[in-house]
Amino acid sequence: MDKIKHKILVLSGKGGVGKSTVSSQLALYLAHTGNKVGLLDVDLCGPSIPKMIGVENKEVHKSSKGWVPVYTDETQSLGVISIQFLLGDKDTPVIWRGPKKNSMIKQFIDDVNWGELDYLIIDTPPGTSDEHISVTEELLKHNVDGAILVTTPQGVSISDVRKEISFCNAIKLPIIGIIENMSGYVCPHCSECTNIFSSEGGKLLAEQCNIKFLGKLPIDPNLSICSERGINYFKEYPNSSTLSALKTFAEALNN
Repeated sequence: MDKIKHKILVLSGKGGVGKSTVSSQLALYLAHTGNKVGLLDVDLCGPSIPKMIGVENKEVHKSSKGWVPVYTDETQSLGVISIQFLLGDKDTPVIWRGPKKNSMIKQFIDDVNWGELDYLIIDTPPGTSDEHISVTEELLKHNVDGAILVTTPQGVSISDVRKEISFCNAIKLPIIGIIENMSGYVCPHCSECTNIFSSEGGKLLAEQCNIKFLGKLPIDPNLSICSERGINYFKEYPNSSTLSALKTFAEALNN
């Protein structure tokens, strides 16, 4: 952990808001722009990161220095660790009680040989469960930068993110900012963005809570297709509005 410059948690108050999408695409973008990046999937019951990154069928190995991350290509600019690599069959459920989950998370934090990294992005399960307490307690020992909170524009999501803000304040975890995901729909034909849900909810919440608003990420069908197939979105669509949004998020991490 001492060789990792920036450690960033991605949190959400509820499931289905695209937290894993934000985590994976932010990690891919940071690697795409020349950084050494680690992506840690702490969602033990629903690990989706390996599929989204395109490493679903790879295996993790252990060395004398700990687990070796699964790398996306020979440049080793992006390494991934997930419980999925340890399960074998991708349809095997994780039916564990809290203590075993907590033990696995501690191993993920302490026993992975990441090497020198510019960024470690940590994708967490939704809510404020045992897993969150375990991972934040461990990371707070290692000068974690803070958390990015992901919401959608709807009121029900905003309400749950308020709870996540209270959780961060209670455990003294710094909040880097809020991202509003699914903020409009980008037409794959004309590239026009239409608000199909309510709008500006994430921005208003950030203003009310005096938290930095990092920006909006629209629903992009091309991004969904790439995530389903494990294809690098940035290589396929280098001029997309989604890429511009992720550039803004990445720049905010350094300010």
